[in-house]
Amino acid sequence: QVHDELVLEVDKDDLEEQKPLVKKVMEQAAPLKIPLKVNVASGENWESAHS
Repeated sequence: QVHDELVLEVDKDDLEEQKPLVKKVMEQAAPLKIPLKVNVASGENWESAHS
């Protein structure tokens, strides 16, 4: 975990299939009164994933 984010490595061929799964698992990690909002981004490196 880096700050308030997770950095994962996923094979390019699986990326689009994995994005919604990662989002769902993160948003449903624990029962909370306030829902977690998760954004999923991808890139070759940290900078490209955040631009």
